[in-house]
Amino acid sequence: MVQRGGAKSIMFVGTASNVGKSILCTAFCRILAQDGYRTAPFKAQNMSLNSAVTPSGREIGRAQAVQAEAAGILPNEHMNPVLLKPTSMGRSQVIVQGKVKETVSARSYFQSNKDELWEAVMESFQFLKDRYEVIVMEGAGSPVEMNLKSRDIVNMRAAQMADADVFLIADIDRGGVFASVVGTLYLLTDEERARIKGIIINKFRGDRALFEEGVRLLEEYAKIPVLGVIPHLSDLGIEEEDSLGLESERYRSCLSDNEGDQFLRIAVIQLPHLANFTDFDPLFLETGVRVTFCVKPDDLGQVDAIVLPGTKNTMEDLHWLHATGLAQAITAQAQMGIYVLGICGGFQMLGDEVRDPHHHESMQSMVEGLHLFDYKTLITDEKRTELVHGELQGAYQGIAVTGYEIHMGQTDGSRQQAFALAQSQQTDVVTSDGAQSTDGRYLGTYLHGILHNDIFRTTWLNCLRERRGWGPLPQVMITNDVRMAAYNRLADVVRENLQMDDIYQLLAQKS
Repeated sequence: MVQRGGAKSIMFVGTASNVGKSILCTAFCRILAQDGYRTAPFKAQNMSLNSAVTPSGREIGRAQAVQAEAAGILPNEHMNPVLLKPTSMGRSQVIVQGKVKETVSARSYFQSNKDELWEAVMESFQFLKDRYEVIVMEGAGSPVEMNLKSRDIVNMRAAQMADADVFLIADIDRGGVFASVVGTLYLLTDEERARIKGIIINKFRGDRALFEEGVRLLEEYAKIPVLGVIPHLSDLGIEEEDSLGLESERYRSCLSDNEGDQFLRIAVIQLPHLANFTDFDPLFLETGVRVTFCVKPDDLGQVDAIVLPGTKNTMEDLHWLHATGLAQAITAQAQMGIYVLGICGGFQMLGDEVRDPHHHESMQSMVEGLHLFDYKTLITDEKRTELVHGELQGAYQGIAVTGYEIHMGQTDGSRQQAFALAQSQQTDVVTSDGAQSTDGRYLGTYLHGILHNDIFRTTWLNCLRERRGWGPLPQVMITNDVRMAAYNRLADVVRENLQMDDIYQLLAQKS
């Protein structure tokens, strides 16, 4: 077990993106917390459109917020000191310790020396080190992208700063595991290679015994032990970090002709700059719901509701809706009685127009909205990031909700029935949020996570069922229970398939 004293660090890097770094960090945060250690996640730099808001109103990558929850602690901005959020082709918003610093081109960012960002990374790591016993660190992509490595602040440079033991993860499901592991190790320097204490093979399918020869060969070529072979886990139920997660099994909720008429069909518009897609994760947990991602008008046939999700670029995505014919199709479906829910950027799109006079998102100064509501949105310089709680109004009167806001833009919805009376958890100020039609069929809100509120989600789904002439379903509290069960299941599987004693021994050797 870990010797008590100063904070120890372990780090997970990968042979490529989406090999399972975030999930294994989540597993270790849970395992260490279960074993009684004050544990915190840390990722020096993250690039993701799936973000979260901390209790202090700062913005970090969602993966680190999930890992913090798995560790049983609240998230804070030091767990992800640098967050990059792509806004359009070739440009990203740079968020430092939870606050927007600037929007720059990819070229200027990756060619910069990052001295100022590195200072923030070191400061944030020290903040966590002073407060926790074990820091579980996550790399990004591959640590041997040679054209970027000299300016990399998230992989081996961060490992050296933290004096972390490093574990290399490879995804066997995608193939080429021997070349990816051996090639990665070959491209590391001798000093960096010495930090790699073990190899973890992830997403293995089939009989584990059939890979015993593979383990032996990997250890022979790599000269580093294989500490575990983690089986492929389908439908894990843990929120994904970025858009690559949309290809995972949990988001393949497809309809078939023999499933009967008692399934609600919900269409989520897959916007080009889709952000915070975990907003609709709870819909995939509902047994009476089937969700499809839609990119063309024909996808909207025979649906009960349409969800317009958040986006990092409302202007360009709204233009895309018009260009593809989806805007007209959504409006036509709404006029036929289909329910429409717009969240954040999707809420902005439901009005008459969105204006961007200072061209934060697009060279277009104005894009026409969908005209489901009589309001206009102005994209502004200031970004609002807050945890929020409130009470719904109108057709959903009295339902208590919690959520979070991450948006640039002000919407004048004074002529509409508000969706909620919302209050920041940092202040006592109560403000109106969103808009809704009198009958509650059209809803717009800035509250990310609205569908994670079980009472609201059940009420909304039962409205869809009532339109079909079906009886209501009982209230089921699933969201939090499912997350906790997923963390525990993940921890159990990793414990069973990884040489945990070896990892604890490495931690115990740290001074």
